[in-house]
Amino acid sequence: MTRMKGVAWAGGASYLLMVGLLVGVATRASGTVHAVGSLLAVSLLVGVVRRKPQLALAMALFGSTAVVVGTPGSVHEGLAASYQGQFLSYLAVDLVLGFIVATCTRRVSIMAVAVSFVVQLLVIGGFAHGDNLTVNGVIALLAMAASCMAGLLSRERREHAVALRAQEVAEAVTAERLRIARELHDMVAHSIGIIAIQAGVGSRVIQTQPAEACEALRAIEATSRETLSGLRRTLVSLRQADRGATASEQSPPLAPSPGLADVEQLAAATADAGVRVDVRRSGEQRPLPADIDLSAYRIVQEALTNVVRHAGSGRCRVAIDYGDEELCVEVVDDGRGATGNGSTHGFGIIGMRERVGLLHGRLSAGPRPEGGFRVAARLPLPAPAGVPVEAR
Repeated sequence: MTRMKGVAWAGGASYLLMVGLLVGVATRASGTVHAVGSLLAVSLLVGVVRRKPQLALAMALFGSTAVVVGTPGSVHEGLAASYQGQFLSYLAVDLVLGFIVATCTRRVSIMAVAVSFVVQLLVIGGFAHGDNLTVNGVIALLAMAASCMAGLLSRERREHAVALRAQEVAEAVTAERLRIARELHDMVAHSIGIIAIQAGVGSRVIQTQPAEACEALRAIEATSRETLSGLRRTLVSLRQADRGATASEQSPPLAPSPGLADVEQLAAATADAGVRVDVRRSGEQRPLPADIDLSAYRIVQEALTNVVRHAGSGRCRVAIDYGDEELCVEVVDDGRGATGNGSTHGFGIIGMRERVGLLHGRLSAGPRPEGGFRVAARLPLPAPAGVPVEAR
């Protein structure tokens, strides 16, 4: 940082030295040569412009005015001198002015434009005469307006980019909240459905079959603890997102997200609720991307929840096919179909469609002609590493 600051001030000193050389040494050069030299010299103020833009503007005004005043014959050359560019050195001031308008506050920008305008007007009015005064005044005004316009456009583009980034962040937060809401819905709805079934079974057999009632209570306890653990993990994740990486390092590691490897455990929990689940796998079983694995598991979980709560059936089938290009997940029951499945109400099917849509897959959910309900999801799988993808 100190080195960059030293380089910036060295550039400012070099600029003043170059202005001194233009005025004191190149006395016989034309006004155009002095103006071009002033434009080249202002590049030395880049470091000062970034750190102290107002000071850079003052230095550019001083240097350009010195070049104009020190141009040989600036008072007597008349109209021809205007075409030789004796006032073009103020273009260097306009460059710094455009940077100030683009980066500084509006108050600072207005003050900078006003000071620059007054200085250029006084110098042009004092060293130009007749038509030369009008031409150079118009050129200076147009150049200043162009630099201010370029600065305003740059400011608006930067502010628009910041607004777009803020909007993207807000949309990402909203999408994350929706994903969390779907996760909580899937987990809580499935667990509460099982708890409700087990509670009903226990209340009916507690007098006649105490052992069965104890099993139901143990299933309720296990499901409740698992649900609370999942809720705790979700809330810890939310807290970590708010507190940042420091809090994340102090918190214990979270359990991995569920996936298709946990379907058998899910089927066992569903069987405890009175619905026997037949799980069938086909294809080459292999590790899947985390988002696809979790989404497939949640689709199966939501479908089984609907079977428990709405189908009125004692059995269903879960088929998982690991294809080369897509993963196929199917849940079929022989219950009441769409009438009791809840496909037209609630967030179950909607959540499935959103998950599948985010992964660019396809979902079909509806009653079967032979009876019952069928949920089928097809999730495209990424191409393996090293395998070229054909252009479509």
